[in-house]
Amino acid sequence: MGNVPLVDLAIDRVAPVVGAGAVAVNVHHGRDQLEAHLAGRVHLSVEEPVALGTAGAVANLRSWLDGRPVLVVNADAWHAADVGAMVEGWDGERVRVLVAGRPGEKLGAASRVLGSVLPWSVVRSLPVEPSGLYEACWRHHQARGSLEVVARDVPFVDCGTPADYLDANLVVSGGEPVVGPGAVVEGTLVRSVVWSGGVVGAGEVLVDSIRVGETLTVRAR
Repeated sequence: MGNVPLVDLAIDRVAPVVGAGAVAVNVHHGRDQLEAHLAGRVHLSVEEPVALGTAGAVANLRSWLDGRPVLVVNADAWHAADVGAMVEGWDGERVRVLVAGRPGEKLGAASRVLGSVLPWSVVRSLPVEPSGLYEACWRHHQARGSLEVVARDVPFVDCGTPADYLDANLVVSGGEPVVGPGAVVEGTLVRSVVWSGGVVGAGEVLVDSIRVGETLTVRAR
C-alpha cells in the first residue's frame, strides 16, 4: 500500500505490541511469493491443502503459541488505527475485538474488524479446520455477554477487491497515482497503481487501473 506490501504493514502494527520474535504469518494463497518475501523475518505457518480461515489458522499455531494469548490481525485491510493503544488495559481473560467505528459500537455483520485479542483458554479450544473467528468464537462470547468491543473512528479500507485496493492506495497517496520501484511510466496515469517492475508505454492512458508487468491491466471500476 503506497509501495509497502499489506503484509508488511500488518507486521509493523503488531510487532511493537507482541515483540518481533513473536509474529506469525499464515500462508496459503501466493505461498511461494510470501515465503520468499518473509523468510527469516517471522514464523511461517503454511496451510495445506486448504486455507483454514482465521480461527483455524490460530488453532493451527497452538504448539508454536505454547500457552500464549494471541493478537490476531488480517493483512488484507488498510487502516490508520494504533493497534497497541487498542489492546491496552486488556484483562487477559475476555475476548476483545478491535473495530473501526464509533465508541460503543456493537459487533455485527457490517463491522469493520481491525483485529482481536484471544486468551489462551479460547485458543486451545478452537478447531483446526476451516472456520472464521465470528463463527467459532465471537458470536458465542457476544451471546454470553463476555465479548469486549473496542472501537476507534479511523479510516479503514478492506482490500478484498481491486477497486478497494485501488481506493486504499489513493487514500495513502492523497489521490496521486502510485508507482512502484523499478516501474517505467511513459504514458499517462489517472487514479492508478503501477506495481514494481510494471511498464506503461508511451501513448497509454490508464484510468482507475492497476498495471502488473508489461501487459496485465486490472480495471478497478
